[in-house]
Amino acid sequence: MPSRKKTTMFASAFFTCICSFVIICVVLATQHWMSSEVRFSGTNSSITVSLTYGLFSGTCAQFVDVGLQVSERTFQVADNLSNTKAKSMIIAIIMILVLSLLSSLLSSGFTCTNAVSNPYQTFLGPTGVYTWNSLCGIFILLAMILFPVNIEENGLSVELAYGCFSFLQTHIKSEHTYGYSYWIMLLIIFLNITSIIIIYFYDHARYSKKKEQERPIENAPKDVILF
Repeated sequence: MPSRKKTTMFASAFFTCICSFVIICVVLATQHWMSSEVRFSGTNSSITVSLTYGLFSGTCAQFVDVGLQVSERTFQVADNLSNTKAKSMIIAIIMILVLSLLSSLLSSGFTCTNAVSNPYQTFLGPTGVYTWNSLCGIFILLAMILFPVNIEENGLSVELAYGCFSFLQTHIKSEHTYGYSYWIMLLIIFLNITSIIIIYFYDHARYSKKKEQERPIENAPKDVILF
């Protein structure tokens, strides 16, 4: 059976890993990644399309120049994209987040196992927790980088606006605001770092205690050792 200290520290790390797992699920499920105001020129007046969307679905509304809302509808992100690069990057972000979800799940399993037992394999101990939490954090960071790239380089919001209303003419300008579904990914990275720090303190304390136990033998007189 593990010591009380080990159980407490790995249980704390397990809690942070589970929180990370839940938040990744929220990130995938919600559609508040981006809110955009995309402006187009019209025949007699300009038209603004207001978009709020996530990785899978969103809503779009059309406003004429005086601020009158003409129509509002929901849409599927993949169905609205004709740009292959933009669609491919959305799929890549989804796959990266699924990998981060699996990493977080594995990290939760490793911390739970260590909280209730003493695994014989080295990788099932702190090394495994470091590995899976690090991978999860890297995947989340990569997703946070790729999404803005898709917005700026591939004109994701503009493409979705054209998908909602095909009669739109020339794009004039866009204004983007990142939503909570995007920003809470920072919390996932923070939780991953917290898990690593908790296990590092446990691992460091265990190593220091082991060294202290070996020191009396190293410092003992040679004749006592021989005896």
